[in-house]
Parts: sequence; C-alpha cells; structure tokens
Amino acid sequence: MKRITIYLAALVFLFSGFFLLSSPVLSARAPRKPVAGVIITGQNNHNWPVSSEALKRTLENSGLFKMDVAVSPKEGGDMSGFSVDFSRYSFVVLDYNGDSWPEEMQEAFLKFVTRGGGVIVYHAADNAFPQWNAYNHIIALGGWGGRDEHSGPYVYWKDGALVKDNAPGRGGSHGSRHAYVLNCRDSRHPVVKGLPERWKHAEDELYDRMRGPGEIKDLLYTAYSSEERGGSGREEPMVFTVKYGRGRIFHTVLGHAGATLENNPAMQCAGFQTLILRGAEWCARGRVSQKVPEDFPTETTVSMRPDYK
Repeated sequence: MKRITIYLAALVFLFSGFFLLSSPVLSARAPRKPVAGVIITGQNNHNWPVSSEALKRTLENSGLFKMDVAVSPKEGGDMSGFSVDFSRYSFVVLDYNGDSWPEEMQEAFLKFVTRGGGVIVYHAADNAFPQWNAYNHIIALGGWGGRDEHSGPYVYWKDGALVKDNAPGRGGSHGSRHAYVLNCRDSRHPVVKGLPERWKHAEDELYDRMRGPGEIKDLLYTAYSSEERGGSGREEPMVFTVKYGRGRIFHTVLGHAGATLENNPAMQCAGFQTLILRGAEWCARGRVSQKVPEDFPTETTVSMRPDYK
C-alpha cells in the first residue's frame, strides 16, 4: 500500500510539472527587448522641443521601442562636435531641419542607411539639406529651402497613378491647417494593412507641391489639397516608403507640432501615432506585428490620444 501511495504521488508530480511547462503563461516567450532608435533634432523651423518629446513618448509608451534623443547645437553654432553613433540603433527618426551635419556624420548616416538601417522622415525633415543629393534621394520628395524644377519633378496622384510633372515652380507649400481625409493607395503594405481605406486626420498642415527625385517605392496615403484652403488642387502624397541601398525609409509629411504637448492636435491624432508606431517597426524589422487599434479614426471622426499612448 505504501509503495502504491509513493507511485501515485510521483505521477501527480510528473503531471503537475507537465501542466506548468505547458501553461500559456509560463511557456510564453520572454518579452521582446525594445528596439533601439534615435531621434535627431535640435534645429527646425517648427517647434522641435514639442515634436521630439511627442515622438519619444509615442514610441516608448508602446513598450516596443527605447529612444535616445540627439540634440544638435543651436542654429549658427559650432556643429563640428555633433555626432551620432548610428551603430547603436535599428532606426533613426529625422526631426531636423537646420545647419549641415559634419561631413563625418553625413557619411556615417549614409553608411547606416545603405547597410539596412531604418529611417523615419518626419514632417519638416523633408525641408532639410536641399543641396545634399543623397539625402534628397533618401526622402524622395522635399520642399522649401530653395527647391525648384532643378530639384526634380512635382509628384502627385492623378487618375489612379503617380504623376511626375516637370513644370517649373517652387517646391513645397501648404494652405491653412485643417482636419482632412487620408486615402489609402496600397492596402497590402504591412504599415497600413488592416487600416481603413479612408480616415480623418486631426487638424494639420497639408503639404503640397513637393518635388525631388521622386523615387517613391510604396505610396501608402494621399490627401486632397483643396484650392479653397490655399492648396494645390491636387491629390498629394502624404505617406510613402523609399528604398535606398538596403535601408527602409518611411516618410510621413503629417504631424505639424503644436504650441505645447497638451495643445498638439496633429501629433495627438491616433491615426498619426499609429502610423509612427507601425512605420518604426517596419523600418527596424521589415514587418509589423501590431494589431489595428480600436481607437483608430474613421472617415468622418477624428480620434485623439492626448497622453501619447
């Protein structure tokens, strides 16, 4: 009898161990280490202290990313000591429009992208470096900074296709800020897969008349720039990808920074934040694991995340 009791106890122990090992909680993989990224900022014709902090909060509050912030010297200052160790990061967020980077930093950035580093080109970063040829190929489209027909064609959407228009004229403009609808042009891309075909973005600038090399790989969203609001009267590229070397570039012209973190509608838009998060994961990993959030905007309703999470 004692021998049977011992045998039964051993069986209970073995089955208990099997249950614990097969438990969904205990057998699940350990949480993935956050992806390391860096936001480059410090000079901009926009409110970079607000935009850089909003980007950092949005990315880190997801739990998917750990962000450093590289702040340049002030405009006109000594840029010679400004540098970023790109080897530490999987992707870079460009929130910069100012003085030229040191040559060593430019070379390091190009090496990073060419070898497969990810880049998010955010809003006015496509105003930067009009004379830097490689940079203009990385961003595909830019504005302001003296850009004109010598910088490349206008690029816009018409009759179901991208048009490259070599007409002369300035590069970069926008009408009055307002809420507007984004129209999906590639629903299969990982960044936008599952998101609505049309959704309403919170009050923001709507960049138009952008021009450059125009080497867009995947056009994800466009928006109509109405002449009534001072726009081009064309369907303009808003969100797209670019291929440069082995690097993945995610370019969004959305997200004009507000006066404060609390009064920052374009960056508090749930649609904007979702695209930044999905774009960052795609830049870093080449795929997107995030589900479509329940609070994503609809075609008629703006959705806000005032706390950036």
